[in-house]
Amino acid sequence: MNNLTELLEWVKSLGLPQAAIDAIDRYWKPVWDQIRPQLELLPDHDRTAPGGLVAPAGDWIEFEAIAERQPGDSWQTAFERMWPAYRRWYLKDGEAARPDLETCRRKLAAHMPELVPTYERLLELAAGDELAGRFLSMYCPPAFVVGCSQGAWAREPGPALVRNYDYPASKAEGIVYLTAWTGRRIIGVSDCLWGLVDGVNDAGLAASLTFGGRRAVGNGFGIPLVVRYLLETCETVADARGVLARVPVHAAQNVTLLDRSGEYLTAYLGPDREPDFRPLPAATNHQAADDWPEYARAVRTFERERVILELLASADMTRERFIDAFVERPLYSTAFASGFGTLYTAAYFPAEGRAEYRWPGRAWTQSFDHFTERRHTQTYGEERRAA
Repeated sequence: MNNLTELLEWVKSLGLPQAAIDAIDRYWKPVWDQIRPQLELLPDHDRTAPGGLVAPAGDWIEFEAIAERQPGDSWQTAFERMWPAYRRWYLKDGEAARPDLETCRRKLAAHMPELVPTYERLLELAAGDELAGRFLSMYCPPAFVVGCSQGAWAREPGPALVRNYDYPASKAEGIVYLTAWTGRRIIGVSDCLWGLVDGVNDAGLAASLTFGGRRAVGNGFGIPLVVRYLLETCETVADARGVLARVPVHAAQNVTLLDRSGEYLTAYLGPDREPDFRPLPAATNHQAADDWPEYARAVRTFERERVILELLASADMTRERFIDAFVERPLYSTAFASGFGTLYTAAYFPAEGRAEYRWPGRAWTQSFDHFTERRHTQTYGEERRAA
């Protein structure tokens, strides 16, 4: 059972008298319903049905794999399609709530200077739009939450960073990019137009993010751009730890790192605390037990972490079975109606330069040696369990 909404439906399916069912509907106050208005999310993206066909019923994403080594027509097309929604989201608290362009440029140059040439190219492709320039810096954006589970396999036959991305389908970009913007090749899933929620580079470093389960927001950068920066500039977990120790992030986030040697690390980050680096091969959506108990219960963060750690500790576990477990309950979530169903499972193999993206009954394999541009339309529907 994946969330409190499902629990409510299950209880009501037990053959109770109608009076009892009516009472449940009147008095049940699931934690999820209480906290959902407090969750900050990215914007809904307008979607056109694939191939000009009728749009699938329910929630769906057309995933697209794009190889574009330097920002060009493909990035510009994605920007023009998604910028109106991102613009509304960026201004939702009023323009004065966001830093000016001069501040954004100065902060980016101070903390992530290697990204500045790419940033300027993106701004050129965005027709020099001043507001787009502020947004693309990802400095002090509006707060946003992502769910997720991730685990680092460090045994034979080689390291693998595996993650589930749990989020509303309408808010995901659905783009897998192969880029070489600073000369280093990266395969990863795009967010906020040039950030990444997960990915691997050709030096043998993989990274993935999750929301840290705290409501702290402050001065710093949106975590998708920080993940991009890690993969553009770092080769090892030790390199990435050094970057995370100095680059400020604007909200509570967790980043799990794994390199080709099998070294791993999870970083608990936030604008109000010093980075907390732990030798943990797993991360879900918490940093401490008492940070946001209602949210922790609603998304089962401690339960999901425990499952991943138990899988990794099992002596007879294999890498393939570990990956398969992310496409099965309890790690795979069907809570799409609540906005935190699993949109995809990614597995990154840093020593092999390879990535896999999985959905129930479907998988892509991409690599630096063989990256194929393709599309896949995935539909999502809530599943209910009978008593």
